Amino acid sequence: MDSDLEIARQAELLPIREVAESIGLDRDDLRLHGPHIAKVNWTRLKESRGSGKGKLILVTSVNPTPFGEGKTVTTIGLNQGLNRSGKKSCCVIREPSMGPVFGIKGGAAGGGYSQVLPMEDINLHFTGDLHAVSMAHNLLSAMLDNHLNKGNVLNIDTDSVFWPRVMDMNDRSLRSITIGQGAKVNGPIRKERFDITAASEVMAILALSKDYRDLRERLGRVVVASDMDGAPVTADQLNAGGAMALLLRDAFLPNLVQTLEGDPAFIHCGPFANIAHGNSSVVADSIALSTCDYVVTEAGFGADMGAEKALQIKSDSSGVIPDCIVLNVTVRSMKLHGGAFGDKGSRRPTSEELATENVEATLIGASTNMARHLANLTRTGIPVVVSINRFSTDTDRELSSIKDIALANGAREVVLFEGHGKGGEGAVELARSVLESVEGHVSAGRPYNPLVPRDASILEKISTIGTGLYGADSVKFPEDVLMAVERIESWGYGGLPVCMAKTQYSFSHRADLLGAPTGYELPIREVRLNAGAGFVVVICGSMMTMPGLPKVPGAAGMDIDEEGQLFGVFG
Repeated sequence: MDSDLEIARQAELLPIREVAESIGLDRDDLRLHGPHIAKVNWTRLKESRGSGKGKLILVTSVNPTPFGEGKTVTTIGLNQGLNRSGKKSCCVIREPSMGPVFGIKGGAAGGGYSQVLPMEDINLHFTGDLHAVSMAHNLLSAMLDNHLNKGNVLNIDTDSVFWPRVMDMNDRSLRSITIGQGAKVNGPIRKERFDITAASEVMAILALSKDYRDLRERLGRVVVASDMDGAPVTADQLNAGGAMALLLRDAFLPNLVQTLEGDPAFIHCGPFANIAHGNSSVVADSIALSTCDYVVTEAGFGADMGAEKALQIKSDSSGVIPDCIVLNVTVRSMKLHGGAFGDKGSRRPTSEELATENVEATLIGASTNMARHLANLTRTGIPVVVSINRFSTDTDRELSSIKDIALANGAREVVLFEGHGKGGEGAVELARSVLESVEGHVSAGRPYNPLVPRDASILEKISTIGTGLYGADSVKFPEDVLMAVERIESWGYGGLPVCMAKTQYSFSHRADLLGAPTGYELPIREVRLNAGAGFVVVICGSMMTMPGLPKVPGAAGMDIDEEGQLFGVFG
């Protein structure tokens, strides 16, 4: 089979205006970025608010493994399958970050015959949204340090500043730095850090805002430090909120592209799920739900991260609850979680090992990792369909073992998905199951039970997630964390949801604890207030909000030829 890049280059793309017309958008609704990419303008977005008649489908996954489970492929393929089934459907996914593109994960435009196009543009700069987020974030950083250098009228305690700088690249050397060195004119010397742009509170604000007014108000509420009396200092007190909103004016508009089969796809915002809230934007969902009967969206990484945040954070902001959840799983992921490649999963298996049948390990992985994800998801009352992303090396006995355990643990149905090799044709059966699940949920009155009590305290919410969803015996709160929570509550933010930051590879804080670990204590290292975004970030264990590059970065094998053609990129 050709590489993802070769398949993408062979595709004949439709003019983006033609794609837009298929869902009722005309040329006046668009701001073109070339022949195949467009933003939906504000006038149309404003008209779409509250008019959504579509039904939302959330795609999530078991805990990811080093060889990938194909969640984005499933999201795009399901959208293609729904359209092949005669339904009016589109998908909504997140924008790629340069960090993973040049690091270890690669691009984020799907793969095989379930891709969004033009994938080279999508993976490289796209419409500049992430750059705008970086600039808006760092403008506030610059204005904060300028204020400190020009008299500090707000009496800010320089030791209390917790607003970092950001960049859209993996660079571990910037995790802890010192700024202001040299002459006094350079400002006060203080410790500083960089986060990756995907972890920026500004990114979260962009993704969760409903309109320009909401965006502007959220930016103004950002808390950057406290003053000498212990009171919070906000972006609006620094007179930065308006200029930040100005930089985000175009980035706020969702991007419209197409799948390999010419179906509409929105791509907007790119928060990571392991260190941020991991979901695409509220406004992209809004325009999609107003133009299509079915909207397929994905939540980042495993269901313990992205799906939990989709339900606890994004749905609370948008007011839209999914009518079906698709849990993506692979035989190879169940083998890893079942110990087939070492009990810690630290060794990447050979192609021969991946192709060797191991029903016992598959059973163990499915009855631990997949079963816990199903237990968490089914308690919501939303129907869950398990989609097995099939690989050529999977055997019938391995597939059957996953199906049996999934059905025994609450899955409404288990379906084989072959969208990578067959596109929409390979997703028609999944589309059928999802349609039946959606209609059943709607007919039942759309029951929904939140995973985390909305009226619980911050500490109670953290404990509920740690013990109730992750399986920890207890949660450890060091004294400095308890003091930070007390300060956040004293400022009036005690009712905010929590956004957990931890490894994506395990239910726990340790990547080597596979399956469904129990008997461990979940350590909370730090809490950070994201007042504008409207949640509290909870850092677990050794999780970093600025990733590092691997020993051999993906960038090392990329290049460009004399005709401007890329090679060595995106699979």
